[in-house]
Amino acid sequence: MSEASPVIEGKVYVVDDNIDTDQIIPAQYLNLVPTIPEEYRKLGSYAMIGLPSDFPAFVAEGSLQSDYVIVVAGRNFGCGSSREHAPIALGAAGIKAVVAESYARIFFRNCVATGEIYPVESTTRLCDVLHTGDEVSLDIGSGTMTVQKSGDIHTMKPVGDVGPVVAAGGIFPYARKAGMIKAL
Repeated sequence: MSEASPVIEGKVYVVDDNIDTDQIIPAQYLNLVPTIPEEYRKLGSYAMIGLPSDFPAFVAEGSLQSDYVIVVAGRNFGCGSSREHAPIALGAAGIKAVVAESYARIFFRNCVATGEIYPVESTTRLCDVLHTGDEVSLDIGSGTMTVQKSGDIHTMKPVGDVGPVVAAGGIFPYARKAGMIKAL
């Protein structure tokens, strides 16, 4: 497994279309500063807390991290306001990737800029196929997701140049590593 193309294994959390940034991290938690480690961890505990009550808990009460490592979604994931706290909250909760049919443009860009999570686009509507708690293996490099129980393999769109940027930890660490900007 190379740094630029990890294999992410674990449970998925499944949502549907138009999950907005207020559902990912409600506005009342935007006063938490992600660069302060304690507040970063708190952000993770509030991730997805804005979802309707018919969704299972994303982070167990009293915990700072989720039992899930991948969010599977439908269309337009991350719509709404342009808060970079949304991918940061998911990353703080332990999410490594979101697999969605499509993304709101600003959410996708914030995933890359922060380097918190891989924004992976599915070629099929996986939110209608998978269930919360299913165990999967997501191979970023080969662009496949394998469902452990059934062995079904689903194809993803290539992450392309986004992969190394996320692997580096975001746009600024990537630019430093690539010699585009001066190292600190």
